[in-house]
Amino acid sequence: MCGIIGCFFKSHESFVKNAAKVINYRGIDGLSVVSKKDYSIAHLLHSIVGFVRQPLEDKGNYLIANCEIYNYKELAREHRLVVSNDADLMIKLINKIGLKKAIDSFDGVYAACYIKKSRVYLFRDKLGEKPVWFSKSPFCFASEKKALEINGVKCAVELNPRNLLVYDFKTKKAKLEYLGFLKNETVKSGDWKEKIKQALVDSVRKRIPKGVKVGVLFSGGIDSTLIAYILKTLGVDFTCYTSGIKESEDVNQAINAARLHCFRLNVSYFDQDDVKKDLPQICSIIESNNVVKVGVSIPFFYACKAAKKDKVKVIFSGLGSEEVFAGYKRFESSTNINEECLYGLKQLYERDLYRDDCITMYHNLELRLPFLDHNLINLGLSLPSELKINDSEKKIILRSVAKDLGIDESVYNRKKRAAQYGSRSDKVLEILSKEYLGKSDYLKSVRSISNLRLGVLFSGGKDSNLATFIMKRQNYEISCLITMINEKDYSYMFQKANKEIIKLQSNALNIPAIFGKTVGIKEEELKDLKKLLRKARDKYCLDGIITGALYSSYQRNRIFELCEELNLKVFSPLWHKDQEQELNELLQNNFDFIIVKTAALGLDDKILGKVITKKEVEKLVELRNKWGVNVAGEGGEYESIVLNSPLFNKKIEIIESETVKEDDNYDYLIKKAKLVKK
Repeated sequence: MCGIIGCFFKSHESFVKNAAKVINYRGIDGLSVVSKKDYSIAHLLHSIVGFVRQPLEDKGNYLIANCEIYNYKELAREHRLVVSNDADLMIKLINKIGLKKAIDSFDGVYAACYIKKSRVYLFRDKLGEKPVWFSKSPFCFASEKKALEINGVKCAVELNPRNLLVYDFKTKKAKLEYLGFLKNETVKSGDWKEKIKQALVDSVRKRIPKGVKVGVLFSGGIDSTLIAYILKTLGVDFTCYTSGIKESEDVNQAINAARLHCFRLNVSYFDQDDVKKDLPQICSIIESNNVVKVGVSIPFFYACKAAKKDKVKVIFSGLGSEEVFAGYKRFESSTNINEECLYGLKQLYERDLYRDDCITMYHNLELRLPFLDHNLINLGLSLPSELKINDSEKKIILRSVAKDLGIDESVYNRKKRAAQYGSRSDKVLEILSKEYLGKSDYLKSVRSISNLRLGVLFSGGKDSNLATFIMKRQNYEISCLITMINEKDYSYMFQKANKEIIKLQSNALNIPAIFGKTVGIKEEELKDLKKLLRKARDKYCLDGIITGALYSSYQRNRIFELCEELNLKVFSPLWHKDQEQELNELLQNNFDFIIVKTAALGLDDKILGKVITKKEVEKLVELRNKWGVNVAGEGGEYESIVLNSPLFNKKIEIIESETVKEDDNYDYLIKKAKLVKK
């Protein structure tokens, strides 16, 4: 693929040239810059076929794009356009039918900037396979965050793939327009297996380049083997690439799968010394020291390094299969499998896609992802849940497709194994971290820069405090606490927060708090939350929001949709965590928390105000078994307040309180409290 850069303030020409030096690996076939009075835009060319230079100009408008539009020839014929490549099609089609209609017609992956008169339009494919980061003030953008930061930009954020950013460089005003997700239509029932099989073959076929060397990132699991098998049946000459510690599960499985299906395989081994030497580079490439992201990146890095050495230009990956066909453990406890798949797909751009794009582009490789084909996703989101998952098996229909195609049983029946465990990169990180507090602490010594800037939807209770602790431990910067003060006793969205207690917690955490008000009317309170989130985003330059949601789809879905529109990522580290496990995790990490409100059978005033111990947890489990009480209290059975946590520099001492009974419910009202030494 390519790289795009733009700057719309003073010294813009030197800005884009400096930025281009940082990500020059995205355009080994040349840099082109167009400079005007008010701006400069630059394009780094990574040619697969042909050398059409950008920026492109048509009818006085300009376009730079990092794109692969699979249906560009069909669109050119449909709209009677003469074009030289897919980027040329983009600008001419936008000029002819308008930007939003053009976006809806593209089948492909892209990040692009379109300039018409004084307006700049920044947009991406709606899954976010191709990245772009931007800053509103001063206004600039680039394919990678590091290209902006090298120029001193302090508030660069990633554009949400479902958002269109519009900037007027005359008025210097920017706005976001929410475009929504892929235009999916529910597919009626039929021969699901045949439909999935054909869609997957079509998806691989359209992504096959002409005249360049092809590779497959290969673990020997069902996803990568399906892609390799289809490439083979289509007559493509390719090599599979795998990486891991010697005798690791992924390496052994890849060797076995390649032998069974007669695939050419290149195995790259790494050890502790290799990883220690290359970790600073890996963390810099992916701009993260998150344990999971780094763990996955290690084998990916070495496999891509081998592919580059072989002069491969396009490399296939099975990423996305888990989200489309419900392959993760969290799907087991979901009551709506396809909804969970949809939310997983929407979060891919933050969790996986940027990491993988950065690593492949660093090695001059174009990444292609057949499981993220629009048609395949449409089918996947229409599938009955029983064809995806049951008590003993996940990705049921995909395994059936693999069996029909002739893939060996040892491959299609292999259970999901995350890359960091299958390659044993996680074990290497564990060994390297022995003299540190843990893997996160070690990776922080490798890359001291914090990960994204996050705000916490903060009630003062155990869930939001534990979620904060987990994300802080993963080296994310916690920039603010965000609290809605509800004027009513009950809300569909929010625990009734004690503002004075949260001020004490804010002080103890050394994290500023920002408050909003709501009257607690269902759905209307979301408008109040949106205003507060926007205020927090702008004040603290937030990349995303942390929630403490465990199982409440009502809360998760509404928060997620608000954040989508506001260009905020959502992190829910407790999502589908076992309720009893959550309470035990709190106790193991020395959280002191009390219950301040009860509204469930078996919970009376005796539990109020007491620091929860193992004894109380056992009582809650007993009530769950007897009455169906939610052990974590997320269904409104109880509310909590944290008095002390590992992140607090002081603890809260309650000086005055009162217990109030209403019907069979109890409230523990904290009237006076203070911070004291721990």
